[in-house]
Amino acid sequence: MLIFKQTIDLDSSVYHDALKLRQEVFVKEQNVAEADEIDGESGPLYFVGYSNNEPLVTARVFEETPKTWHIQRVAVKKSVRKRGLGSRIIIEIEDNARKKGIGLLTLGAQDQAQTFYLKLGFKVQGAVFLEAGIKHHRMDKMID
Repeated sequence: MLIFKQTIDLDSSVYHDALKLRQEVFVKEQNVAEADEIDGESGPLYFVGYSNNEPLVTARVFEETPKTWHIQRVAVKKSVRKRGLGSRIIIEIEDNARKKGIGLLTLGAQDQAQTFYLKLGFKVQGAVFLEAGIKHHRMDKMID
């Protein structure tokens, strides 16, 4: 069973669990410079999915403009990939956004992850861009 927790508190265990997962996935696996990965920490709402108190999936969101949430730093622990946890956290974020009157979700998807987001209803917007040396595209999803 996956249980989601949220925080904006950078001193909380939830934030530290999110940070640890991001470091494993982005810094260690994808060789993203830590300075590029660990930025803009104050302000976003952090989501972490736990099973048996172990953090397995994380993402963060911030209100980019009124009624628009920008999703960032979606990461799933390597040992539990391909089990639907990435989809589960995006659905959790979408449910929370809907309850708060958010109408648009946007994100910068690594090109290798586009199919994942397309299956969740996101649409590619605009040209390719580089972030931390990795090709990305903006993807958006309108929610009601």
